[in-house]
Amino acid sequence: AEVSSLSLGQSLHGIAVKSAVGCDVFVANSLIHCYFSCGDLDSACKVFTTIQEKDVVSWNSMITGFVQKGSPDKALELFKKMETEDVKASHVTMVCVLSACAKLRNLDFGREVCSYIVENRVNTNLTLANAMLDMYTKCGSIEDAKRLFDTMEEKDNVTWTTLLDGYAILEDYEAARDVLNAMPKKDIVAWNALISAYEQNGKPNEALLVFHELQLQKNIKLNQITLVSTLSACAQVGALELGRWIHSYIKKHGIRLNFYVTSALIHMYSKCGDLEKAREVFCSVEKRDVFVWSAMIGGLAMHGCGNEAVDMFFRMEEANVKPNGVTFTNVFCACSHSGLVDEAESLFGKMESSYGIVPEDKHYACIVDVLGRSGYLESAVKFIEAMPIPPSASVWGALLGACKIHANLSLAETACTRLLELEPRNDGAHVLLSNIYAKSGKWESVSELRKHMRVTGLKKEPGCSSIEIDGTIHEFLSGDNAHPMSEKVYGKLHEVMERLKSNGYEPEMSQVLQIIDEEEMKEQSLKLHSEKLAICYGLISTEASKTIRVIKNLRVCGDCHSVVKLISLHYDREIIVRDRYRFHHFRNGQCSCNDFW
Repeated sequence: AEVSSLSLGQSLHGIAVKSAVGCDVFVANSLIHCYFSCGDLDSACKVFTTIQEKDVVSWNSMITGFVQKGSPDKALELFKKMETEDVKASHVTMVCVLSACAKLRNLDFGREVCSYIVENRVNTNLTLANAMLDMYTKCGSIEDAKRLFDTMEEKDNVTWTTLLDGYAILEDYEAARDVLNAMPKKDIVAWNALISAYEQNGKPNEALLVFHELQLQKNIKLNQITLVSTLSACAQVGALELGRWIHSYIKKHGIRLNFYVTSALIHMYSKCGDLEKAREVFCSVEKRDVFVWSAMIGGLAMHGCGNEAVDMFFRMEEANVKPNGVTFTNVFCACSHSGLVDEAESLFGKMESSYGIVPEDKHYACIVDVLGRSGYLESAVKFIEAMPIPPSASVWGALLGACKIHANLSLAETACTRLLELEPRNDGAHVLLSNIYAKSGKWESVSELRKHMRVTGLKKEPGCSSIEIDGTIHEFLSGDNAHPMSEKVYGKLHEVMERLKSNGYEPEMSQVLQIIDEEEMKEQSLKLHSEKLAICYGLISTEASKTIRVIKNLRVCGDCHSVVKLISLHYDREIIVRDRYRFHHFRNGQCSCNDFW
């Protein structure tokens, strides 16, 4: 079992049977443990049924095996059967059963188990008490967890971290922070729990603040979990300088580049705009699992390197690494941003037949995006109609987005209607249709749609762009003046726009997607888009030789795209912009997307 050798276990089983000790309960229990460790659940069950006088260890071995091998429902069924046979459970039994309840999020049964522990006077040591606490937090009952926590006479770091996790699951970060502050001895596990909670719940800035606080702690070493969570947060906000520091820390302290750390580094560099560094990390490791390959394919996809991403997919196949659902999502996105329709359709057709992966909703949405973005709207509609599963909101959203690109108003109305049937409060769908109406000059329809949004309380997500300067993330909203250097930023913006106009730039008024009559006001509206503000801050805050990197939460509009191309030409700056869908690398007046986005 220790070396997970199934053939050796089977040989020992055969010897045990031949030597007449196969029925010995101690030997049988060991065989059960061996088979579970090797992943052979059927053989473990067969051995269990042959034991005539099962002891509590026999039951525990089976229950533990089912929990550890991802069958918590079977573990609970076995526990119920154990009760009917009047076998007295031990604290080991209870720990495993509570773990099964936690995995199944079965609070009701978990409470019954806790009552069973009290009624049967099961020895409640610290391990069992922590298991009860873990069950309550995983099942979302923080009240039960806090009540138990307050009654526990003995607590260790596992106890405190479990409660912290419980609050984090419910996104009560203030309470989670209070638990961390109250811990008698904070260890890296507790810090990791808070950083991970913030990062996984879309609060990367808060995760980085906690990480910076952790850096100030003495005698606490960062581990691989810390680094993966923090790198993921860096990727979200584009914190390239901190990501580089973490990479240097990994090298300096000789931390092993396991698959998780490698994938996180590739993802961070890719999402922060340094694709070459992502490639360097990828090439530096000898062994690569599907997550490492998928991360690199995803990086190539978001930077518009479609052909290279498809080639890498086949290189992965040659390396005998089987793709997963994420791999296909990434390679389809690569095809979409590069117009590789034939390649996407070919791979999609082989997903199930050649790779044994049943296409999911996200894969259908990707193919609709591939077809629609390339202008094959009729083919996209036929593809949707032929889907074996009901089209989801993301599928209709992909079609709606394609309709905006190709100005197909009638199909856009159909797609939006179907999308809103599934997600009535999808603000993005309302805004997208409103924008299509605006581009078509249907201002009355724009007015009606926006009035509906006001009445129903739907608000458009504001445009927000960020830029990292000297390790600090600076955020700009469209038209805001909250930044302490806003006066200088707007001064630079005025200078830039006047310089571009003198070189032939004319604002693309079709990009003003709201009712504005005066031409001057339309121009002013375009001028204040958040990415322009962030780039101007970069121009006044960095050396002329330094690349400007901006992260935007929405798709870059056509006017901003034209302006950034011109800035890169007339100010001789390399500018990299990550919008909601992909990266744009601007150099010498050209963009890497070739105006296909």
